[in-house]
Amino acid sequence: MSIDTATVARIARLARLPLDADAAPQIADELTRVLDLAGQLANAPLDGVVPMAHPQAQTLAWRADAVTEFDRADALLALAPDARSGLYAVPKVLG
Repeated sequence: MSIDTATVARIARLARLPLDADAAPQIADELTRVLDLAGQLANAPLDGVVPMAHPQAQTLAWRADAVTEFDRADALLALAPDARSGLYAVPKVLG
């Protein structure tokens, strides 16, 4: 896939990035090479490749499912400048 300078200018405008007109051809060339590499990777042979979740063999450490924290909701709500019905009340920010 080939990217031209007009496409680079459009991308820069959409991303609201400043674009130096002298740098546009180099950026177009670099984007073209990146897209070509992505195309090559998309066509890589994957027959017989086993997917892996993580490159290192890791296991989860199991622990008992027990409550370790006590309920502090009322104490924390008491610190709020304004709380109603168990919820923090905040000023309206959107009009």
